[in-house]
Amino acid sequence: MSDLNPCMTCGACCAYFRVSFYWAEANDGGGLVPAQLTEPLTPFLRCMMGTNSKHPRCGSLEGEIGHRVSCAIYPNRPSPCREFAMSGENDEENEACNRARARYGLPPLYKDMLFHTSLEAATSVLTAVQSAPN
Repeated sequence: MSDLNPCMTCGACCAYFRVSFYWAEANDGGGLVPAQLTEPLTPFLRCMMGTNSKHPRCGSLEGEIGHRVSCAIYPNRPSPCREFAMSGENDEENEACNRARARYGLPPLYKDMLFHTSLEAATSVLTAVQSAPN
């Protein structure tokens, strides 16, 4: 089993949801998010560039979904990114995480899986669950 957190190989949430937040989280409003990587939604809301489209993908996401990914602004990411929990983290399932993962053909993460489950281990668990006799 790998000690790699599944979020480090996933990135599905960064390419599934619109990431919107209060405008003052951007650095031109006193926050940390680089304003040049955002776009306005309303007078009070912004979103991460690339996430307000039919096929969203955050402009700060680097790498290939389902493989090794990273966030170019991780220490300065907006509140929705900071608050979004990986499914299985703290023994809680996050259906939104698993929906995003499913969109990219990635297996769901379960609350009873170890936090540091490798993709191979998660896939074998999913296969076992799906092929269990009814």
